[in-house]
Amino acid sequence: MPPCAAAVTIPGMERRILVVNPNQDAACTAGIAAAVAPYARPSHARFDTIGLPDGPPMIASWRDWYSATLPLVSAVQREAADAYVVACVSDPGIEAVKEVTDRPVIGCFRAATLGALARADRFGVIAFVEASKERQRRVLLSLGVDKQLVGSVALNLTLTDLMDEEGPRAALLAAGRQLVAAGAGAVVLGCTGMAGHHAFLQSALGVPVIEPCAAAAAQALLAIA
Repeated sequence: MPPCAAAVTIPGMERRILVVNPNQDAACTAGIAAAVAPYARPSHARFDTIGLPDGPPMIASWRDWYSATLPLVSAVQREAADAYVVACVSDPGIEAVKEVTDRPVIGCFRAATLGALARADRFGVIAFVEASKERQRRVLLSLGVDKQLVGSVALNLTLTDLMDEEGPRAALLAAGRQLVAAGAGAVVLGCTGMAGHHAFLQSALGVPVIEPCAAAAAQALLAIA
């Protein structure tokens, strides 16, 4: 595939970081946009968040994971930016996207893992569904940090249920407490749909809770510095 048109970077010009939700859920895209908004730096960097109307409804299965790749690639080829964030905590399509741009491409799970390891030697993950565990394990193996994972607890909720303001909090708290009891010094939220529960879990668990969209936003700012 031909590379996408690169954004032109001029000293003093505001940089554009494109955050791509690889599913078609508008509420999830809005939640991702809210999670990265505090990291915007007026006159230095802005975050533009988009969803993929031709992506899967959610990324729960391997089929969903693979089906997101081509729409992701097309979006990056279509949208010039100084850096790209793939806003799914299974990091779909990262390698394929890197083939079509020379700009930084940041996966939320990779960023969150590095954020967790900056705070603790061992960490745990609250996963979206059981199938998420294997996809995330492959990322940890590629980073060489799989031995630092104390465990992963899947919620197995729908994306709609997960984004409810109150409904999933008991399950989230139970999963977080299970990981802390197993020795996790930090907990990674394993789905971007969990972003709205970050403050609640941070205050309840007593260990650092890493929200992947925020971790990726911070890494993107460093990448364009």
